[in-house]
Amino acid sequence: MPAAGPADHRSSGEPDSVGLAARAAEFLRTLRLPIPQHAWFWIGILALSAGAGLLYDALFKNGIPLVAAIHGVFIGACALLMERGTLLPRLQARLRRLPTFLYVPIAELAYVGMITLGHATGGVIVWSTGLSPEPFAEAVVPSLRVLVYALAVSALLVFVVRMRDLIGAEVFVNLLVGRYHRPVEEERIFLFVDVVGSTAYAETHGALRTQAFLSAVFATLAEPVRRCQGSTDDFVGDMAMITWPMARGLQGARCVACVLAIQDSLTRDAAAWQERFGTVPRIRAALHGGPVVTAEIGVDRHKIAYFGDAVNVTARLEALCRTLDAPVLISGDLLAKLPRLPEGVRARPLGEHAVRGRDQVLAVAALEPATQTAA
Repeated sequence: MPAAGPADHRSSGEPDSVGLAARAAEFLRTLRLPIPQHAWFWIGILALSAGAGLLYDALFKNGIPLVAAIHGVFIGACALLMERGTLLPRLQARLRRLPTFLYVPIAELAYVGMITLGHATGGVIVWSTGLSPEPFAEAVVPSLRVLVYALAVSALLVFVVRMRDLIGAEVFVNLLVGRYHRPVEEERIFLFVDVVGSTAYAETHGALRTQAFLSAVFATLAEPVRRCQGSTDDFVGDMAMITWPMARGLQGARCVACVLAIQDSLTRDAAAWQERFGTVPRIRAALHGGPVVTAEIGVDRHKIAYFGDAVNVTARLEALCRTLDAPVLISGDLLAKLPRLPEGVRARPLGEHAVRGRDQVLAVAALEPATQTAA
């Protein structure tokens, strides 16, 4: 449970006209293209890969910019697919378990293979379409200069991706464009997800086994959160904190749909959880929203922090899940703002409750399947 007071968490905000990058992001959002929000990052990475190809053409006077850009896109795509575990996932998993002195050279060889694959794929395309006058072998086989250049660019792109994963996708962009250099007042929705029984599990299975269990649960959260356009801002013990800007979280009741998707994902793989960990994870969750002040803080290490009552109320609401014996609670304040609930879900009023640290009582409702009978 997070302590009362300013919450030191990552965040994402609505687009703001702070600098050229922020205005560009605003423009892309106004296009309303049917592309998931997180996909824009990968589109940007591929665009940078194409730019690296154009830079190579300019530096070494190849004279055919389009060919260099195509090679850049496919080399970047193959390197990133390996980095994300889409290509050769077992190899990636084994590499990550190696000691550093072995990991570095073997990983470099693997990336040479991905660069060669990407260059060959691009080469087949440019050769078969007549864009390149080179013989087939020269079009598909990278030169030593291409390999060295592509390794350097791939290392830079992988570093950017790792930084994004480390601090969160949206906070990475917010820090990059300086969205919260100055404190910003905004309304946000907060979802606290707590893993039930993790303490008892640790007493039975030990700390290392529990850490693996919690890591697997939190990894399962990633796809539902991404699909519902939320941001997993932090992990505190066995609790995950997910946020949305108010308008985004209310649209289509995304904040509620996210909780349901997490529950469905856990129960759908119940047999696999039972086999791997000897138990099926259960969660408690609390939803609340309200005004906060969001600001970038820190000197040696910069983070985005939320200041306001909304975070602490969400934490207290999550604690009420135990008292009220309800796995998912939502505040009356947030429920009143939702245009509708997802199909098959109802909100069962549980009355008003005193919340520690708040003068006024808080109306609370349990979110449950519509077919479930009232207790």
